[in-house]
Amino acid sequence: MRMGVLTRYLIRVHVGPFLFALTAITGLIFLNAVAQRVDALVGKGLPWRVVVEFLVFSLPHTLALSLPMAVLVAVLYAFSELASQNEITAMAAGGISPRRMLMPVLCLGLIASATMLYFNDQVLPDANHRLKNLLLDIARKSPTLELREQVVNEIRADNGIDSYFLTADRIDPVTNTLLDVTIFDANDPMRQRTTHAARGEMAFNDARTDLYLTLYDGVVHEVQNDRPGGFQRLYFEQQIVPLRGVGNELQRRLGGSDRSDREMGFALLAQNARRREADLDSVRAESRTSAREAVLVALGEPLDADSAGQAVGATTRRVGVARPGTSLLALDATTQQTVVGSRSRASRGGALEQTANQFKVEFHKKWAIAVACLVFTLMGPPLALRFPRAGVGLVVAASTGIFFVYWVGLIGGEALADRRVAGPAVTMWLGNALFVVVGLALVSRMGRARGTARGGGLADALATLGLRRHRGRRRAPAHTTAS
Repeated sequence: MRMGVLTRYLIRVHVGPFLFALTAITGLIFLNAVAQRVDALVGKGLPWRVVVEFLVFSLPHTLALSLPMAVLVAVLYAFSELASQNEITAMAAGGISPRRMLMPVLCLGLIASATMLYFNDQVLPDANHRLKNLLLDIARKSPTLELREQVVNEIRADNGIDSYFLTADRIDPVTNTLLDVTIFDANDPMRQRTTHAARGEMAFNDARTDLYLTLYDGVVHEVQNDRPGGFQRLYFEQQIVPLRGVGNELQRRLGGSDRSDREMGFALLAQNARRREADLDSVRAESRTSAREAVLVALGEPLDADSAGQAVGATTRRVGVARPGTSLLALDATTQQTVVGSRSRASRGGALEQTANQFKVEFHKKWAIAVACLVFTLMGPPLALRFPRAGVGLVVAASTGIFFVYWVGLIGGEALADRRVAGPAVTMWLGNALFVVVGLALVSRMGRARGTARGGGLADALATLGLRRHRGRRRAPAHTTAS
């Protein structure tokens, strides 16, 4: 019964700090993420529903980062408060050791990890996929972002009838300028205009419905079909060409684009990794077969029927003449196949291995971030009890340092795995392994006694790390508590 009351009490003291930390950290990361993409929304004339959809789909990625952080902050703050108010001492006096208090907290960490696993597998990939498709649709809403250089670009009006064809030698999407512009307008059957200009600038009206092209130093060729042989040529220094109704609606795609590794769940990531590895094994098998044939021909050994037929067929395709039974021909065919095919297979094999590693990295990263919730609940309580009077200073300093080390290790490990320096299973779990070792070392010292009237604060934490020296003789603690 006593442990049941203690469990409920420990859960209750963690709920408030967890919710506060989750809200604060999520808000900070979310604002930063939205600020980085605000340029994709401003000035597009988007309806409020699209803006809300953008914010909703941006939130899961933020939660995937902030939830493990909130777990660590909550554990550090809760146990720091329990120690500073001597509740740990009271529990120890009642026969409850600090290590027994870890069990409810570890259960909470296990629940948080299980929740993160489901979130990373089901919610996050789908949200990332929908967010990417939404951003692509928003980008296509503005023709200035669709136009491509040195090709014929069709700009269709929202009425589905009028269309314009534009080419430009150079297009700068930042300044909305074009060089060497040609516009063909055949919407009027009586007037077909072709406009050439040395330079142009693009701008929308306030409603984002019409695109205005300001052209400089050009000429207009107009064919007049209402009279025989009608033709007109106009030179201009500056002319404004309005393209009506070309940016009014946001077109949403039904099918969407292909999914990247960040838009896949665990099953899809593992399936794609296995597929790339199977293709890689096939490429390596082809390389071994080709090398074996080259060695046999070089040694003067006869090739089997299939290998000889492939060699002769390859030479026939290349030189147009087949001379079966000639050893020189077999040597030439095998040499050509080995030299030409080796580079192609090496390039393809490297690309397949890199792609497989990317899928594996994302698979292990999602698992590692989820398990980090459990790891943080292991090392948080003994770290807080190690310096019982540090208070909020310890929470801020320790959580910031742990987050920095963990995320730097995660990002660095991802880069190493992508470059095939080390395996994804090693690089993605290295941070968790490090903090598990630190947590177990701290847990092993939780039964020792420490003073709380003097010492145990942030100054002692700095002194322990060698950042500050205490002068004079330390006085005996007024009373003790278990840490």
